[in-house]
Amino acid sequence: MSDGESTVDSWYEATRVATRERGRLSFELDIDVCVIGAGLAGLTVAREIAKRGWSVAVLEAGHVAWAASGRNSGFVLPGFHEDEDTIVERIGLDHAKHLYALSKDGVDYVRRTIAETGMPGVDPVPGWLHVSKTDGDDTVRGRVERLRWIGAEVEAWPVARVRETLNNPRYFAALHYPNAFHIHPLNYALGLAADAEAAGVRIFEDTPALSIDPTGVRKRIDTPSARVRAPRVVLAANVHLGSLMPQLAATLLPITTYVLVTEPIPMLNEVIRYKGAVSDTERADNHYRIVGGNRLQWGGRVRLWDAEPRSIARSLIGDIKRNFPALGDVAVAHLWRGTLGRAVHRMPQIGQIEPGLWVASGFGGHGLNTTAMAGELIARGIVENDETWRLFAPYELVWAGGKLGRVLAQGLYWGSRPFVRAEEEIARYRERARQRKAARMKARAEQRAKLPAKQAAALSAIAEVAEAEQEAFSATAPARAEGAPSVAPVTADDRAAHLETKPKEFGRRKGKRRKPKGGPKTN
Repeated sequence: MSDGESTVDSWYEATRVATRERGRLSFELDIDVCVIGAGLAGLTVAREIAKRGWSVAVLEAGHVAWAASGRNSGFVLPGFHEDEDTIVERIGLDHAKHLYALSKDGVDYVRRTIAETGMPGVDPVPGWLHVSKTDGDDTVRGRVERLRWIGAEVEAWPVARVRETLNNPRYFAALHYPNAFHIHPLNYALGLAADAEAAGVRIFEDTPALSIDPTGVRKRIDTPSARVRAPRVVLAANVHLGSLMPQLAATLLPITTYVLVTEPIPMLNEVIRYKGAVSDTERADNHYRIVGGNRLQWGGRVRLWDAEPRSIARSLIGDIKRNFPALGDVAVAHLWRGTLGRAVHRMPQIGQIEPGLWVASGFGGHGLNTTAMAGELIARGIVENDETWRLFAPYELVWAGGKLGRVLAQGLYWGSRPFVRAEEEIARYRERARQRKAARMKARAEQRAKLPAKQAAALSAIAEVAEAEQEAFSATAPARAEGAPSVAPVTADDRAAHLETKPKEFGRRKGKRRKPKGGPKTN
């Protein structure tokens, strides 16, 4: 996150709980574990290690949760950013089940920590609805089955239920995760810090780690005013490691997303009746929830370089109006950005990269559960020599491509938008076509009910043949040469109209038979 990314304009900063200021490190320090970064992952690691009786210090260049940990959407979700099919294909079904179980443990950790500590201002609200903008209930049901194979607690919502809950005709079926929830992430981080300090953790703000010497039994970390010595170091600064560990920082794509909170909207709860978190895309766009009773928090858009949030505000407002026109004009009360780190393989980076040097990063796009999961795994690995963290070994540190990688990622994001939009419009077209067909069938049924039985049966048979011909004609339409003459097929309505017209009587005329001219022919 750049220096310009202060939290002054964020809803979280405006509603944060009171907290004390923490001074910078000004004396030499020898401890068991040094954690670099006072975000959610670093605070969780420190808290868990201290609860196990070890001495821990946290070095933070800014203040607690000043970066993505205090600026994200606040979603606490099971699973990972990578889709389950790709995970299973890469590591196998059994391994995928173990990873998914760990992600659920992360959700439970956050819920349990909030309850046990009585954190003020966190305000957890249950549920996450992942909505599809393309038709196909069968597709959603199929994904539900695959998710359940790996241990997910998820259910399919049909189109009617989704649109009853969210007044948006662009929405189709959805995946509902009842055990997910959303929170105030900054207040959660501040609560974590307070509980970690109660367990014995020392947190030093305004204390950047300038250099680290990882050799030897005791690592040496230099800060502007003092040096820390510790046999174990946890790097939890995500994309902000910078010059401290440039090769490690280069394994993450720095992705900046934008979030706004509206002024109060009187009819908000009538249009959006779901109180949990909502996502209607697989990408970074359109993740939203109701906050403060009648305000809408909406996140989306992606930049892989710094961009002024106000330049993105119009796009975010456009997204809201496109999806919920019934809300009318909405005013922006708070607008901010946050930069997260995402690995190329779209999985978190968790584990020991060399003796005594641990990493916890790459949590972008996963939800807050992975920060809790990583903190617990690393604490157990350090103190108890537990090796569960090795389940993430298949997801190695991979170079993210530098500037070229960022350009390509931005290009893919922009380039995919028209195709995604086209797919959504095609889905809506298919739905309207089905509705028109249903209306025609209903009208025909009503018409047949008024006809004699034999004529109704004939009309039904003709209608079926006509529908089959119409579908065959439509299916072969793309193959016909452009501009070639074509004749529209006879529809069922045309045949029905023709049948209902009284036919002329055919046969011999009554009366005398007409004699041929010239009389009878003789030989």
